[in-house]
Amino acid sequence: MASFAHIAVSKYCDGLPLFRQSVILAREGVEIDRATLADWIGRAAWWLAPLARLVGTTLQYALGRWEALTRYAEDGRLAIDNNVAERLMRGIAVTRKNFLFLGSDAGGDRAAILYTLIETAKLNGLNPEAYLAYTINQLAHGHLASRLSELLPWNCKNAAEACSV
Repeated sequence: MASFAHIAVSKYCDGLPLFRQSVILAREGVEIDRATLADWIGRAAWWLAPLARLVGTTLQYALGRWEALTRYAEDGRLAIDNNVAERLMRGIAVTRKNFLFLGSDAGGDRAAILYTLIETAKLNGLNPEAYLAYTINQLAHGHLASRLSELLPWNCKNAAEACSV
């Protein structure tokens, strides 16, 4: 599980394409071809897809509370811009050239799932690689779908120590 997480974070967070990761691993004596790494990304995305959908549902909920989100207009202590968010999106902007061609719609879906969870983990002060490893491990070992919200980055108390930056 940790290998899946490492490959995913290296690709989506650090901008390291799979063919380069394959070369780096080979240099360290671990022969894993790019196709196998791509399969691992697909499997990680499959495990994490329900969690990413739950993050999206949470965002939809927030958008339904637009009045509360625009409160800055009434309270001068609140920031009017999104500079913090823009700064946090920099990682995606830096790596987007690597993903100009994702290969297929499924590749784009996988990228969206992994970006969603990696960036949300970072926003919540978690180490994204440790968070993904923990979450994939929990899901692979039968974590109940009815308790999926426990694995959201902001609720992931059990992994907080292991995953904190």
